[in-house]
Amino acid sequence: MSDHQGSRRLPLICHPDTPARAVRSIAVEIGLSFDDGFALNFIVEGTIGAVVLPQGEGELVIADGGTDGLWQSTCFEAFLTEEGQPDYTEFNYAPDGRWACYQFDDYRSLLRADQLAPWRMKAERSDDGYALRIEPGIFPDKGSKLALSAVIEEVDGTKSYWALCHPPGKPDFHHPDCFRVTLGAPDAA
Repeated sequence: MSDHQGSRRLPLICHPDTPARAVRSIAVEIGLSFDDGFALNFIVEGTIGAVVLPQGEGELVIADGGTDGLWQSTCFEAFLTEEGQPDYTEFNYAPDGRWACYQFDDYRSLLRADQLAPWRMKAERSDDGYALRIEPGIFPDKGSKLALSAVIEEVDGTKSYWALCHPPGKPDFHHPDCFRVTLGAPDAA
């Protein structure tokens, strides 16, 4: 995938009130191209056997329809909006191929669920690393803002909440301060 931004890699920060035991770090690589739209590669480092994840790796079978409540276990999320606009889209991706897409017309004001399935999802796994690559087939406008986050459930029940930043208080991935990444246009070449 061509990306004039050099496939930006951004760290996610664990919310201080929800420390992880098994996960050391999470980062997200963002790619953007005219052919494929944007792609996200969530990279988790730590004791992967202690994280609630399905066994196996490779191309995932994408669920036919959206699934609510994915955030209650291990889930990777992206929020997309146009700069200066109150409306946004939330994308949830479970590591087993389930997904959800929601349209909001303002902060936490749900307009509707959408049936916008990702094009591709692929998992890679080792003892100390897990990566989930998501290619949703979305072509955001130049200047779109992106928020990225993850919920990690460990086999002992520990849950940690990761994001580019955390506003004061409990974890809140919908908060406008979380939209930290501005997407540029990919190179035409």
